[in-house]
Formats: sequence, C-alpha cells, structure tokens
Amino acid sequence: MTALRAVPTDDRPAVAPPPVDDGDALDAYSRAVTGVVDALGPAVVSVDVRRGRRGGPDAAGSGVVVTPDGFALTNSHVVAGSRELRVRASTGESAAASVVGDDPATDLAVIKVDIAALGAVAVGRVDGATRVRPGQLVVAIGNPLGFASTVSAGVVSALGRSLRGRDNRLIDGVIQHTAPLNPGNSGGPLADARGRVVGINTAIIARSQGIGFAVGAEIAAWVLSQLLARGRVRRAFLGVGGGTRPLDRRLARAHGIEAATAVEVMSIDDGSPAARAGLRDGDIVHRLAERAITSIDELVRALREVPPGQPTALGVLRRGQAITVAITPLER
Repeated sequence: MTALRAVPTDDRPAVAPPPVDDGDALDAYSRAVTGVVDALGPAVVSVDVRRGRRGGPDAAGSGVVVTPDGFALTNSHVVAGSRELRVRASTGESAAASVVGDDPATDLAVIKVDIAALGAVAVGRVDGATRVRPGQLVVAIGNPLGFASTVSAGVVSALGRSLRGRDNRLIDGVIQHTAPLNPGNSGGPLADARGRVVGINTAIIARSQGIGFAVGAEIAAWVLSQLLARGRVRRAFLGVGGGTRPLDRRLARAHGIEAATAVEVMSIDDGSPAARAGLRDGDIVHRLAERAITSIDELVRALREVPPGQPTALGVLRRGQAITVAITPLER
C-alpha cells in the first residue's frame, strides 16, 4: 500500500508545525506562585504560644501582618489560653506579641507586635471585596510542623462551605481548597495569584487528601475591623432555632416573594428578642429589613449588618398570611 503524503502547493518546502512547549505553561504557573511568595512571604510570621509557666512554646501557628503598625491576623485556636506569645518573621527576627482581640465564633484573632523589632516586614492586603472562583490558583504560606515560610499551592475547590467554630456557631463563607496544609499552617494566609489575602487557613480534615479550609476574606475583613475598633465582635441575635425549607410556589407568588426557600422557626429561647416580639414555632422568616432571607446562613449574615439594640422588621409567613414583626435584636 502506498503511503499518502502532503504535497506543498508552492515551491517552498513543507514546514512542520512548531512543537507544543508545555514549559511555557509551567513557567507561567511558577512565576505566579513565586510572585505571591515575593509579595506576601515577608508579611507571614510564625506565632509561638506558651500556655505553661516554663520551657519552650507549647504550640505554634502562623499569622499575617495586615497593618503597617504591626497588627496581625491569626486563628483564635492558635492564641487561645496563651500566657505568652512570640512572633518570628521570615528573616528570623522575633518579638513579643499580645492578643488585641479574639473571636472564637470565626476562629480569628488579632495580635499586636513591635514591627520595628521584626525588621523588614511586608503588609498583607485583606480586602472584603476580593472574590475567588472554583478552579482559581491559590497559595498558602505558613509554618507547618515548625518548618518556617513553607509554601504550598492548589486551587479553590468550592465556595460557601460552613464549619462549626469552638462555640458551635457556624463559620460561613469558608473556602475549600487543595493547597496542602499541616498543623502549624493555622492562621496563615491563603492568597490569590496577585498576592491578595483571600482567606485565613483554619482547618483540615484528618487523613484526607487535598481538603483544606480557610475563612474567607469577607469575614476576615469584617472581624478585623471589629477587633481593631473595640477588641471584640458585636453580634446581634434573635434567639430562634430554625432550618431552611422550600417555599410553596403558589404561596410565595401570592405574596410577591421571589425566593424559593426561607427559614422555618423551630424553637424560641425564653426571654429572647424573638420571644418578646411574639414569633411562634412554625413561622416562616423570609425577610430581615429589606434583605431576603433564604437560609439560616443568610439570616446570620444579615444579622451582622444590624446593630444590637436597633429595631428592625421581620417579614414572616404565618399560616399562609404575610405579616411584619417588629423585633429588636440584642447583643449575644
């Protein structure tokens, strides 16, 4: 059988297509990761914690300097119960630090260190408006198992995960990612390819492969502002237990409700704002002020924007009727 071959249509010799150079993609990936390390690496510190009276540190974690005057974000569980904190920069200099504020509900804390004693330290940018997407490159920098300034990279696996904090409250807006984490990464930053902090690494699933979690920048920026302003986080609460449930389409349409889900009240704490406002078991909460409530997590997020003690309105469906309940959330 005669083999077929291509014949040029002009007198010029045939030119084979250039080979695909996978190195170009690898070089771009490497440049992205090294760029993050160059920009953000000097802002990442090791946090050594002493809880006893003698000896070396009892535990260690990571943190990221977020202001030029030495305030740094880390995890609440890293600094919990500490008697003494010491921070080490990537260059090796160390200095004593103190806890400014602690928020176990989001597993975040702010510490203060003498920035001059650490030498040349960069500042990480934590912007609550920064957004990430599944599949996006992310880089984790921290001090796992005592190995300082360790870099790992992965992708965003999923958004909107929820974890339980130490006080059993849901931490919402959690980022799931594949950048490898180990004990000691806690409190360190998760960054995008531009070196912006998109989350604070907080948890892993033991014996898993590539499943890590970071508190998202939106939550971290809000908690940071609260702790810097008053040393604690003020949270409004209603005193209800409930669950997300689908809305009957005809009922929702009849009352002009566009959402497909809302929150059903299943329990009410005695003496709580919900009890004082006359909420009942079985009520369906679909609105807080002007914000649609489609889930328990959405209700928690909405309450962050309501100052404790400020009267507000709940949109409620009760036995098929739409009513408005005046309620005054209190500080937890």
